[in-house]
Amino acid sequence: MSHPPLNTETPSDQHPDLDLYDSDRLMAAFIEDQRLAVDAARAAAPALAAAVDAALPRIAAGGRLLYAGAGTSGRLGVLDSVELVPTFSWPRERAVAVLAGGEGAMFVAVEGAEDDEPQGRRDIEALSPTPNDVVIGIAASGHTPYVLGALAAARAAGCLTLALANNPGAAVLAASDHPILLDTGAEVISGSTRLKAGTAQKIALNSFSSALMVRLHKVYGNLMVDMKATNAKLVRRAVALTMRAAGVEEPAAREALGRCDFSVKTAVVMLLRQLDAAGAQALLARHAGSVRRALADR
Repeated sequence: MSHPPLNTETPSDQHPDLDLYDSDRLMAAFIEDQRLAVDAARAAAPALAAAVDAALPRIAAGGRLLYAGAGTSGRLGVLDSVELVPTFSWPRERAVAVLAGGEGAMFVAVEGAEDDEPQGRRDIEALSPTPNDVVIGIAASGHTPYVLGALAAARAAGCLTLALANNPGAAVLAASDHPILLDTGAEVISGSTRLKAGTAQKIALNSFSSALMVRLHKVYGNLMVDMKATNAKLVRRAVALTMRAAGVEEPAAREALGRCDFSVKTAVVMLLRQLDAAGAQALLARHAGSVRRALADR
């Protein structure tokens, strides 16, 4: 497949003698270059916000977030999908990532897998996509055949499609409903898109999925009140969040959490509205899980 010269593959003119740098100078070069990832993500903010608005009604109606990528881009999709579960109590089956080369490619590079466009189609088709699903294709080059196949299958199923790419004029951008250009330019190490291209993708994915979760009432104020307390650290966090949101001391927070399976948002409504767990859960359900609306319901 022919495509225009890629910025991400062009040798940087900033550091032609990188191999001569000492460790201090290497650190300065790498870290300074990462600042461009933030700039690229900031420039993409309007496109990301529009994608959140488009995705919201589909996800609220029961749709899934489906990610597709290869190499570093694919691994970042896996990471975003996995982390939504403990952070926002998002059902695992509603955030699914497919990776060129299969699950093993998370740990060992599978050469040639990214060039398999039919496999990208098959991997999305195997998930039985519906029009409520949102498919996010991620490709630093923007021309990865596996991702193009995934996006084609998604569009054929009527899904909403997003694409993240780090080069202008990328094929995946043209193949999506919501193109997200993260124009990070040349890498310090030529072609190593796990550097600032990957950082920009991580920022964009984090920002998109977190904004979506906020819009879905997974956050109260700026508190992560819809998390799963699955280990000792998270139990302590749930207690601290409940104390802060409800303005109570630790014993009251722990007692309320103990009566609602450590659901922070349920405990907050229980405490502030003087309800039992069932009453708080019913009130939250009436307001689509919004703590703020539940508390305002008089």
